[in-house]
Amino acid sequence: MRIIFTAWAWPSHAYAMVPLAWACRAAGHEVLMASQPALADTLTRTGLPSARVGRDVDAEAAFRAIVAPPAAPAAAPPAAPAAAERSAPPAPRPGPPGSGGGPRVLQLLTALADAMVDDLVELGEQWSADLIVFEPTAFAGPLAAARLGIPAVRHLYGTDLMSVVGGFLPAALAPLAQRLGLEQPVDPFGLATVDPCPGGLQVPVGSRRLPMRYIPHNGPGLLPRRLPQRHGRPLVCVTWGTTMSRLHSDLFLAGDVARAIEDLDIDILLAVTAGQRPLLGTLPPRTEIAESVPLHLLLPQCDALVAHGGAGTLLTGLAHGLPQLLLPRLPDHVRHSGRLAGAGAGTVLPAPVQDPKLIHDQLAELLAAPAHRESAQRLRDEMHGQPAPAELVGALQEIVTGTPRTR
Repeated sequence: MRIIFTAWAWPSHAYAMVPLAWACRAAGHEVLMASQPALADTLTRTGLPSARVGRDVDAEAAFRAIVAPPAAPAAAPPAAPAAAERSAPPAPRPGPPGSGGGPRVLQLLTALADAMVDDLVELGEQWSADLIVFEPTAFAGPLAAARLGIPAVRHLYGTDLMSVVGGFLPAALAPLAQRLGLEQPVDPFGLATVDPCPGGLQVPVGSRRLPMRYIPHNGPGLLPRRLPQRHGRPLVCVTWGTTMSRLHSDLFLAGDVARAIEDLDIDILLAVTAGQRPLLGTLPPRTEIAESVPLHLLLPQCDALVAHGGAGTLLTGLAHGLPQLLLPRLPDHVRHSGRLAGAGAGTVLPAPVQDPKLIHDQLAELLAAPAHRESAQRLRDEMHGQPAPAELVGALQEIVTGTPRTR
């Protein structure tokens, strides 16, 4: 088989597909990772062959508008774009109260699909692709597959965020489908859905579920010469992913959380990138910093996790059976966190948290209540019982051989 794995330029979305892509390549199939130019270096560091498709879109600007609506524009003219090929999505429409930016996010996702789909079709034709595997918000994937007449399979990176808006997606994609000359609506859920979430965390998915064991891939990094150690106290990992600091430094709360919990009888491990370290501020005693270390190398030593609710961080914590205190702010983080709390494996404080004592008290309760740890370990065991990525390669091959080309 020749398989294209595609994501728009957001690293965590692509990282989720890397274990399955490597499994396919190890089984003798040809694999290409395809995304916008902004993700080229990230894809190169996975060690997999990759291709650039489309043009970049300023997704960060759209997310900033959701978490912190921009102030009124100044009288000065706007600055020129940073690069000629970089474009912004259409001006977002305001969503209804309580929408969490839903209409604006959908508009962004269709803009991303528009930016990628023509090049993705051309790549599929030139490379004679047999299958496109796409992360659930990369709608260029199913559109291109439909134009090429080959099957498409979704690959989730967390809970199925698109399931609740599935009825709206074909209409949202219709203008792009028409531009590609497609006469039938495009199925945004693909023929099947590769799902690394344990069933106890997941919502019903939009197409046939192919459960897969979650294998953390947090990017490249070195194992530290000395791993963090417990000193007779619980070791709590605090991490804030990579998304929030990209949007605004004020959204990066790892240092604030460390100060809020400093008088608990615990040790604190801050897992950050090199660029985030200056954002931490003054830290309390019994705090250790792990810089640019893949999270899955650190968590086996830890007793609990405090984080922002991103899917990769959440699932990596569950893979080690850790109860979690989550402070989500972006709409997708809120949904992932809500599922974790609903499964009993953690608690949620929506950000921003005005009173640091709430963080202190919630973490104290989390550490004291064995039920949270027991639920997290139950989900961990369910994750480990799902088929390894290598076991799904045959299922993908069956989809390809059982789906006649339509072109």
